[in-house]
Amino acid sequence: MDVRLKRAKELAGYAVRLTKDEGLPTMVKRGAGFVRRRFFGKRARYLPGRKVLEAQRAEMAGKTAEDCGLPTISILTPLYNTPENYLREFLDSFVGQTAPNGQLCLADASDDAHPEVERIVREYQQKNQRIGYKKVENKGIAANTNAAEALADGEYLALADHDDVLAPHAMYAMGKAILQLRQRGEPDGFVYSDEALFSKSIKKPMVGHFKPDYAPDYLLCCNYICHLAVFRRALYEQLGGERPACDGSQDHDLFLRLIEQTGGAAHVPQVLYYWRVHAGSTSGGTEAKPYVAAAAKKALADHLARTGRTGRVEDGIFPSTYRVKWDIEGDPKVSILIPSKDHTDDLEKCLHSIWTKTEWDNFEVIVIENNSTDPATFAYYEAAEKRYDGLKVVTWPEKGFNFSAINNFGRKAASGEYLLLLNNDVEVRNGGWLTELLRQCAHPGGAAICGAMLYYPDETLQHAGVVTGLGGYAGHSHKYKKAGGSGYMFRTATVQDFSAVTGACLLVKASVWDEVNGLDEKFAVAFNDVDFCLRVRDRGYRIAWTPYAQLTHYESKSRGGDEKDPAKAARFAAEQQRLYDVHGKADIFHHLSGIQFCNEHTFYFISVCSNRFGWERPQSDGAKHSDLEAFFTRHFHGFLADTRHGAESYNQVFGILAVNLFKAYLVLFDFFVFGLEADVVLLHLFRF
Repeated sequence: MDVRLKRAKELAGYAVRLTKDEGLPTMVKRGAGFVRRRFFGKRARYLPGRKVLEAQRAEMAGKTAEDCGLPTISILTPLYNTPENYLREFLDSFVGQTAPNGQLCLADASDDAHPEVERIVREYQQKNQRIGYKKVENKGIAANTNAAEALADGEYLALADHDDVLAPHAMYAMGKAILQLRQRGEPDGFVYSDEALFSKSIKKPMVGHFKPDYAPDYLLCCNYICHLAVFRRALYEQLGGERPACDGSQDHDLFLRLIEQTGGAAHVPQVLYYWRVHAGSTSGGTEAKPYVAAAAKKALADHLARTGRTGRVEDGIFPSTYRVKWDIEGDPKVSILIPSKDHTDDLEKCLHSIWTKTEWDNFEVIVIENNSTDPATFAYYEAAEKRYDGLKVVTWPEKGFNFSAINNFGRKAASGEYLLLLNNDVEVRNGGWLTELLRQCAHPGGAAICGAMLYYPDETLQHAGVVTGLGGYAGHSHKYKKAGGSGYMFRTATVQDFSAVTGACLLVKASVWDEVNGLDEKFAVAFNDVDFCLRVRDRGYRIAWTPYAQLTHYESKSRGGDEKDPAKAARFAAEQQRLYDVHGKADIFHHLSGIQFCNEHTFYFISVCSNRFGWERPQSDGAKHSDLEAFFTRHFHGFLADTRHGAESYNQVFGILAVNLFKAYLVLFDFFVFGLEADVVLLHLFRF
């Protein structure tokens, strides 16, 4: 099926579901909101509303850094021949902060041809006595930043560039976030926020970078933390500040060294920093500063050496990205488990690709026969066992299809240190696929589970990690995106930490499999992989995904689809409910607090939706569960409770239908005209 038609079919199904669940009053309200935001929305979409900022200023009125109740944050900023308009805009953003807990520390290395830099700073010192300034010899950005730190008196430090802009509530939001971490007894030594890029005005941002909570694998691939980063001054001084040897990637190097001390970082999911894009800035591309890549690779190599891990640091798929080719400990054997029923042509394609392409040679393949009916299938098994050395076929003794039970049975025949769940309708694309999966797991501190990049035959993405909460339960990141792209903020081109990966290709340590008792057999078809990954994460293990292991997935040919079968649809609904029952809906809809210290993810589609449609980003309120949970609950399910009994007449039903159809028409028009991704359009549908 054509991808656009497939997307349209999926979206039409969701629109029908909405029609059944929505009440007329709610729908009219949301429909009006949709029109207002879609056609009349303002571009200043990452900034808090005027009333919010006024409330913050009222709360802090008459208070100083000493008595405002917020931790003090000293912002370190080296100056060098800063253009006047950039400098004034930066200084204005500090002077205009809603809270007084900030200090600005400026180290000016400007040459004699730019005396206006000091003149402008002195002018602003008359407006705000919390601006410190000193002239320094230009010794590079790291040394100049360290010179700025000598002016600091805050409990915390932050980094800011001289040509960027702070959000008006940056100091307030960071201060509150630190207090909330302390209240919950969570580490507060290192905190970072989201950011946005702009060229002329922060009210018209080019793109927002909505980051995951602390993601160690992602940080090794690129400096996703960037701005605004806030950390304890004592830690900075303990580490000796920034290293001049890593100029160009000095912040990335600093963050890696901080992580070694803190064990992670907390995330504040608010845009608190605006990064100016202009010629010569790193935000405009590393081509402007070619030394950046060399400095980044040095920072990463030094990090590996300090932490006692071994591997080679190489350039990534795209500029500004990197990869660590971890050394694999020993020669671990991998047992590949492949459930199969008839469809021997698919199985043969799968097996042939494994044996002809796989570079890692220490593996066995266990085909788990599941109720085949074609006599030719068994003849094929006999021939295949002779043709492929290391292949054995075992017969599952039960009836029906139960993916979990079949794989649990296959595990009994496995002798490998690692298990690889693999569908029979996949085909290996690159020889290093199994090696790359092992690289993420078979080294000290590695992940317990790793998933692969899966493509549809039409060269669009089928799987680049699983996002819990997407679609109401769990969905694949970047699904249907064309092959070869970087994804949102390099998310499809770098190793990532995820909540889950698909069982169509899932590598797991056999010891971890046994520790959690394998797959839950009450998930016969759907969500067994999601449940398994979440249970593994609950034990403190990490789930990784790599773009360097690539396979084509022909998707469930042997089992068939669920869409038109009432019994299969009922089973799917029951398994979805069980997922909620076992893990809690709050966990499924991302149990990451906006500033929680964990490894969950805030994903790309929020950025796309926010940027395109002007949605408000969920703000942290210190609640136990996540802002993102609240976001999904509000936009997907919040309307259900009070609307299920709302349609009491044919007129009401007709009204609901009419409003939903109009809404679906507008969204689908936008989809076809502008080529939005299916999950983005889905969120758009549910939002209004």
